[in-house]
Amino acid sequence: MYAWPASEVPALPGQGRDLRIHDTATEGLVTLDPGPVARIYVCGITPYDATHMGHAATYNAFDLVQRVWLDTKRQVHYVQNVTDVDDPLLERALRDDIDWVALAEKETALFREDMTALRMLPPRHYIGAVEAIPGIVPLVERLRDAGAAYELDGDIYFSVESDPNFGKVSNLDAAAMRLLSAERGGDPERPGKKNPLDPMLWMAARPGEPSWDGGSLGQGRPGWHIECVAIALDHLGMTFDVQGGGSDLAFPHHEMGASHAQVLTGEFPMAKAYVHAGMVGLHGEKMSKSKGNLVFVSQLRRDGVDPAAIRLTLLAHHYRADWEWTDQVLQDAVDRLGRWRAAVSRPDGPDAEVLVEEIREALANDLDAPAALAAVDRWVTRQDTEGGTDIGAPGVVSRAVDALLGVAL
Repeated sequence: MYAWPASEVPALPGQGRDLRIHDTATEGLVTLDPGPVARIYVCGITPYDATHMGHAATYNAFDLVQRVWLDTKRQVHYVQNVTDVDDPLLERALRDDIDWVALAEKETALFREDMTALRMLPPRHYIGAVEAIPGIVPLVERLRDAGAAYELDGDIYFSVESDPNFGKVSNLDAAAMRLLSAERGGDPERPGKKNPLDPMLWMAARPGEPSWDGGSLGQGRPGWHIECVAIALDHLGMTFDVQGGGSDLAFPHHEMGASHAQVLTGEFPMAKAYVHAGMVGLHGEKMSKSKGNLVFVSQLRRDGVDPAAIRLTLLAHHYRADWEWTDQVLQDAVDRLGRWRAAVSRPDGPDAEVLVEEIREALANDLDAPAALAAVDRWVTRQDTEGGTDIGAPGVVSRAVDALLGVAL
């Protein structure tokens, strides 16, 4: 599977700052020192309805992570998956009387278009679940052969009790885990499981559903969590720098994935930091496909909204915050974009070096994009009220906003 084209990231004078970011596992800020190559895995879409603002907010957060690292002159090895076979996708295809492969391809193509328009930097490896199946099967067989997985009516389940570190990503108690498992794709009530929380690794073939050769596992298809583990281990190895996604992935997805990887390798942890973006709401509820309360990037673009304004709307909220999408927050971003573009089109302005460092400092401090926007706002206000004699300043500001915030002025 291929990703989308990369927009150019302008080089800036000076040196970026190392990133301090909130780690869900330790429930505090950690300073990441990735070395010359930073490694990040971000969980991708299930392509049956893309791309709503919740998606956009998540991928914007991890785009900022990449930009901070690039500003420190590091290389970034970014991997993202596409869950291009899963129950919700098959259910939507059946509802709409469309081939599930065609639906996945159509929505993945639309996602690529949206990411390109929003200037999200693409992953180095963009991997679909289907193409990862040849690498998934041996991992499930290894877990089974090691006694960390078991069969139930043809399906293969992972035993969470095989990982002594299970629970250290989300830090939830068993009752909370069981509740969230039921809400987020698990089957804690299924009779015969050793532990209600045990997740499926391999689903035996069901009538009328796609399946693949699973070797000794039989015909079937992979579970959700093992998909990401296989892709991450193949392309990044263990103890990569950041495992990212929305806050609704901390449990069960990232918790289970970490346990799969830790049992497979005997190493801990899977990632140095588990980083989670907040949820975007609409009309008082979390924006989600199941509820249908969605604002789509593609529809906003069709309505003539500048993608840079959409991105500024996302940046106006801290990545970990839950927030509400409204017409007003979009209008505020449109107005801000107009002010910024007018400012950088002028022949001179106040010295920009201080502003560049303020943006760097804000983003290095747990991706505080709202503080970075406020710093640019102050520079624009100074230009309006005080003027300036630095003929290079508007160009520096424009390049900094593009390189660090992903907004083309």
